[in-house]
Amino acid sequence: MNRVDEKEEKRKRIRDRISVVLNGLLVIFTGIGSFITFTDQSVGTGLKAYGLQNLKFFTVLSNVFCGGIALVWLLWHRQKKAFPVILKLMAASAVGLTFLIVIAFLRPMYPQLQLYVNGNLWFHLIVPVTGMAEFLLLSQEEVLPFKTTLLSGLPVLVYGVCYLGNIYVNGIGIWPDTNDWYGFLKWGYPAGFLIFAVSILLEWGIALLLAFLRHCLSGQRGQGMN
Repeated sequence: MNRVDEKEEKRKRIRDRISVVLNGLLVIFTGIGSFITFTDQSVGTGLKAYGLQNLKFFTVLSNVFCGGIALVWLLWHRQKKAFPVILKLMAASAVGLTFLIVIAFLRPMYPQLQLYVNGNLWFHLIVPVTGMAEFLLLSQEEVLPFKTTLLSGLPVLVYGVCYLGNIYVNGIGIWPDTNDWYGFLKWGYPAGFLIFAVSILLEWGIALLLAFLRHCLSGQRGQGMN
């Protein structure tokens, strides 16, 4: 093995250790965030709910999905099996969308809410940042084709269908006991559909950005996405 190969092998080992550590942290952080969120009894309306009712929020679902994918990755890694990178991208872009929506939409819309306190601190900031960083430093060298990145929009698409479907069946309701807990339909149904359409495009855009940055960081500039 020449000196170049030794350096490359050392770099791979370092990235592999970083991936193991970050995935382990994601599992731990998701566990902490879930425990705080599901056991917090201080409030039960608005953008917070009691117990497992918090699973109605995309924020919670995206974080649990990211933590679950990290756990499965660790199990596969232990068995030395290659994990589907697209699932890591879907998880990273989902929490990335949560991170973006909180900063750009929810904080300006609901300035009175504490969106970075208790469980929100973990699910709005710590897990999303860790999840995106973990994908950027992921040790697997697989290059994702451009068309494959389209799958990253599935989490929002599925959530949007369930969100709007629930409102169609059960009605919007009256605040704070409303099925439109994000207030997306306050401007009417067309605006609600538009918001979800834009959200899907945003998640895909985040996925493309993360995939591009990962290629650059891993020295895959020449391979690109096809």
